[in-house]
Amino acid sequence: MVIWNESARIWVAQLDMYQAAAVATFMLVIGQLLVDRIEFLRRYCIPAPVVGGFIFAIAHAALRAAGVIEFDMDTTLQSVFMTGFFCSVGYMAAFGMLKKGGIDVIRFLILAVLMCCIQDVVGGFGAKAFGLDGKLGLAMGSIPLVGGHGTAGSFGQFLEERGVANATVVAVASATYGLISGCLIGGPIASAKIKKYGLKPKTSATGTSTDVDAPDLGDGEIKGDNLLPAAAYIIIAIGLGTIVSKLIGMVLTMPAYIGAMICAAIIRNVRGDSTPTTEINALGNVCLSVFLGLAMCNLKLWQLVDLALPMIVLLLIQTVIMWVYASYVVFPVMGKDYDAATMASGFCGFGMGATPNAMANMSAVVKQHGPAPVAFMVVPLVGSLFIDFFNAAIITAFANFL
Repeated sequence: MVIWNESARIWVAQLDMYQAAAVATFMLVIGQLLVDRIEFLRRYCIPAPVVGGFIFAIAHAALRAAGVIEFDMDTTLQSVFMTGFFCSVGYMAAFGMLKKGGIDVIRFLILAVLMCCIQDVVGGFGAKAFGLDGKLGLAMGSIPLVGGHGTAGSFGQFLEERGVANATVVAVASATYGLISGCLIGGPIASAKIKKYGLKPKTSATGTSTDVDAPDLGDGEIKGDNLLPAAAYIIIAIGLGTIVSKLIGMVLTMPAYIGAMICAAIIRNVRGDSTPTTEINALGNVCLSVFLGLAMCNLKLWQLVDLALPMIVLLLIQTVIMWVYASYVVFPVMGKDYDAATMASGFCGFGMGATPNAMANMSAVVKQHGPAPVAFMVVPLVGSLFIDFFNAAIITAFANFL
């Protein structure tokens, strides 16, 4: 439905939740077509919904600036798909994998948790230094950087519901910056350490890389018969999660999906390997794509104008901190060997962007210098299975403190 907004002197197209989902899905398809054809987008692991959604957001801002039309979208389904995605993340948290991964996984996870805290301290107090709400600083902290676009969209909405204006658009823009910057600094850090210390890959007597069991990341072959049980797992955890969220909400302010994540993690660790993780992960990725598409299409880029300076300053500070942390903390703590250098590059990838960026960074390193099997077990294990869980708790704590 199109109505005339007399105060803004512009036509407004009101899209219900079905129409909004259709637009978001269409832009998702456009984004995927562009990602498939543009090497730059693939190199920096820019998600298809981000590409398509930004195109729509830019077009929307241009049409509004020209006084042609403005879009008002019903975001009801955004919350549904968001909860579905984070519920699937909870099912990936098999805490027995911490023991299987050994001390390297635990050390790397501790380093990642500390990075989340550092990013939120810098973001929160940095925003206050600019005279902004400290909670808005979280949208330039671990929400978009360690969390990525999924966490940016969800916690941005969470902050806005608590009176923090423009949190979503700031968080999503920061997440996009993080994707690119994380890739730009990761490779050079690893290369510098490898060159400085003359590091070489660890090999067996036969000259091949040492064997390390790959973690179960829910990325195996999808079985059609398991899709219905997988959907049931997600829906049941979401339903139980509403009760958990209400109970925790009596003490702490937190996003609604946290309860679903907790219930999913409990079910996964009780059910163990019988949980259809591959299919749950696939359904979660569908939820993430649609959720991100809706969040991106609903961005109001004109709201960024007054926040440009603090965003630029704080994100540059975050980038420098990540470079220093990866170079002088992650590398020595993880052993100062070739795998540690590779892990430092991966840390920049998911510490500033997302796990696919970490894998892209490490793949570029091993392509040039040789295999790093320990790094390829530790980084995705922490980045895909555990850090989202801890990051959500850290963000919630800071949101209640600031």
